[in-house]
Amino acid sequence: MKIYLADNQDITRAGLMYIIQGEGLEYQYTSDKVELIECLKDDIQATVILDYTLFDINDAAELLILYQRFPRVKWLLFSEDLSLDFVRFLMASCNMFSVLLKESPMSEIREAIRFVLRGQRYVCQRMMEMLLFQDQKVEEQVNLTKTEVEILKDIALGMTTKEIAEKRFSSFHTVNTHRKNIFRKLNVNTVHEATKYALRAGLVDSAEYYI
Repeated sequence: MKIYLADNQDITRAGLMYIIQGEGLEYQYTSDKVELIECLKDDIQATVILDYTLFDINDAAELLILYQRFPRVKWLLFSEDLSLDFVRFLMASCNMFSVLLKESPMSEIREAIRFVLRGQRYVCQRMMEMLLFQDQKVEEQVNLTKTEVEILKDIALGMTTKEIAEKRFSSFHTVNTHRKNIFRKLNVNTVHEATKYALRAGLVDSAEYYI
């Protein structure tokens, strides 16, 4: 089984080569997206170690397109910095994406590669702590009622105040009042900001939101 290195940082790539050779595995360096795609056409069960922040892949949507095109390829995202919203979105979208920060110790890097080669998702300890800590922090800071949480979910999914009122058999005025209270409690001013909170707090499934 071959591992494709999609990492343009020389020192990191050298370290990965050392680890992979130590595991007795075969690898190949790919310098850009076009070259990587050509390799995957001939190796549909490959494993890719990708530095998302430095490689020429534009966004999460493009990563999902690659996944849909090569559904049996396993991806290990190995980067210095990945946003939590980005990680949540990929984790909710499919189980073929694993996450490993470059600050991870050698033992964790080896473990991640072994997990991914076996077809198991891996999320490094630091990223998992960041995800869990943010959930706890959000929960502590904001106390929404059950009704407000339900309305916030609908707002995040793109429903208008009128549509939410019809769904809940409530008046426009009632839902609009709830909406104002939600925005006040979250200290936000726009639907976009409220939606970002709902995604971060896990109130809305990221995959459902991005459809």
